[in-house]
Amino acid sequence: MTKLGHFLIKNARLLDVITGMDEFGDILVDEGLIKHVGAPLRDGDIPERCRLLNGDGLVVCPGFIDLHTHLREPGYEDKETISTGVAAAVNGGFTTICAMPNTNPPMDNAVTIEYVIQKAALAGKARVLPIGCVTKGSEGKQLAELWEMAQSGAVGFSDDGKPVADSHLMRQALAYSSGLALPVIQHSEDLELSQGSPVNEGWISNRTGLRGWPSVAEESVIARDIALAELTGGRLHVAHITTSGSVDLIRLAKQRGANVTAEVTPHHLTLDERWVLGHDQDGPINGPLGLEAYDTFTKVNPPLRSREDVEALIAGLNEGVIDVIATDHAPQTVIDKLVTYDDAAYGFSGLETAFGLLMTLVHDDRIDLMTLVSKLTVGPLVVLGDAYSDLATLRKGTTADIVVFDPNKDWIVSSEEFNSKGKNTPIEGVRLKGKVVMAFVGGNLVYEQEKLDE
Repeated sequence: MTKLGHFLIKNARLLDVITGMDEFGDILVDEGLIKHVGAPLRDGDIPERCRLLNGDGLVVCPGFIDLHTHLREPGYEDKETISTGVAAAVNGGFTTICAMPNTNPPMDNAVTIEYVIQKAALAGKARVLPIGCVTKGSEGKQLAELWEMAQSGAVGFSDDGKPVADSHLMRQALAYSSGLALPVIQHSEDLELSQGSPVNEGWISNRTGLRGWPSVAEESVIARDIALAELTGGRLHVAHITTSGSVDLIRLAKQRGANVTAEVTPHHLTLDERWVLGHDQDGPINGPLGLEAYDTFTKVNPPLRSREDVEALIAGLNEGVIDVIATDHAPQTVIDKLVTYDDAAYGFSGLETAFGLLMTLVHDDRIDLMTLVSKLTVGPLVVLGDAYSDLATLRKGTTADIVVFDPNKDWIVSSEEFNSKGKNTPIEGVRLKGKVVMAFVGGNLVYEQEKLDE
């Protein structure tokens, strides 16, 4: 990590959703603060010993904020540590990440919340905001100490991976969330409908013989939680939605004025259920499957859905129904994945490939670049609140949390080059277009993929 200093990025495209900036110019970072952003600086206004960086063909925007990251520590350091997780984050352009609480012990009290904050401070690089459990031990039986965790720095509450099934408990949690002004983040899954179902219910489940996970397992929980949010006035954030029906439910809830937000992952926006058969292969309805079939790296929770669902998610993103793109970075060990599809652990390692995947939508004219930046920067503020607004702007005088990316840089995914311990990606060897080349957190240069010096 380069210590605070003087950096001038020249002649770059500057994007800031909050200020509406979309222009070519210079940005000066001086001892941690943004001192200039806009028209090119004259030589006499450039500080001495300032490092000059060539921004030709590059884009500068606020650092990305990931609302849904699994850092695994404490307890599962074989999968990921806070140190490796934050290194992966800045590699992918995420200068702030929200750590999910399904650790061991779970993050259900002030002590574990403070532990994660302290470990992240020691690791440096990305800023880490912890999310506490909704229930003690994420067991769904008794509310955790929500107020205590909020006072210690928790930015929301979730039993992620273990949905809050008890309607009374969910009602209580949402009522608390209103008073705390912090969201309850729900992993929407009816386990009675989805249990033992590793893939989407449809032609792929029929083709592979794997049990199918129906869309209603997600949608029924979302419908219940929206009703409870409307009843209590609580703040509901729906994690990683995947179906067209979910988009419809959230659209209608917002039209009624419900305090509901939603996120979608890069992989659910760009990959579909066919990837279970290999790298985007349709395969015959009948006949032998290829050697790439049953790729356990495609097993994710919730599952990859149909092409129709993917189209609905993209439309919901453009329409504003979906507020946030979040990675759901879920690193696993090799052993977790080198088993049968039914037995394999769920999850993708996503921090370092998210931006490249999402840029495929931009290059295909499915979303525009400003929309993408919005869902990675301002969108999370809708959930986190105004206290973090300085993290999502290039305004003069704010602390420099900045990402620099080349929208046209070709690269090939190689998990061996990941900073994350999790090498579990189904897009190994895939060529992407769009790469983060530099990131600043708190004014410190924390990631530099290549030298940009003039």
